[in-house]
Amino acid sequence: MIRAVVFDVGETLVRDDRYWMSWADWLDVPRHTVAALVGAVVAQGRDNADALRLIRPDIDIAAEYAAREAAGRGEQLAESDLYPDVRPALADLRERGVRVVIAGNQSIKAGELLRGLDLPADFIATSGEWGVAKPAREFFDRVLGAAGTPSYETLYVGDHPANDVGPARAAGLLTAHLRRGPWGYFWADGPEAAAADWRINGLRQLLDIVG
Repeated sequence: MIRAVVFDVGETLVRDDRYWMSWADWLDVPRHTVAALVGAVVAQGRDNADALRLIRPDIDIAAEYAAREAAGRGEQLAESDLYPDVRPALADLRERGVRVVIAGNQSIKAGELLRGLDLPADFIATSGEWGVAKPAREFFDRVLGAAGTPSYETLYVGDHPANDVGPARAAGLLTAHLRRGPWGYFWADGPEAAAADWRINGLRQLLDIVG
């Protein structure tokens, strides 16, 4: 029995278009260049942030992030950034008595922005707020604490095989790999995605999984 469903954020609930376009504008490079470089590092299995390092090898991402915030060009999140199935799927899960948790590798500000959207969720937190990020085991220990359920009754949903499916399984959670976003599509047939308990193409499929 699944009593709690925990969602990754980027490319699971939220489209990353705005995030990468804003970096392109800040670094003064064409948006399609950043999009192409993100695709390239994903295909190589590298961290997404390496796309920015390819543009500016000496970049201090944390310092640039702070400079963007100071200039009024920082992180933003709006209803239009959500995938269309997010609200209905989360609401239906809660109506069925399932605890809904959102926890991903995002900044402290992203956590504030997510809570500002008034999503149908019982708990929202980010790695920036917790001080630990995926794929660390401690992140998933925090996930289970937020869910308040045993690992075998907790389902983690994400698009990233290496950051979501693999470490969540190692922590004893049930897993669903979402075929969405660059990581979700490119690595859909990789061994970590294939090892997920379920493989889904949209969040509404979770309703059949929880029963």
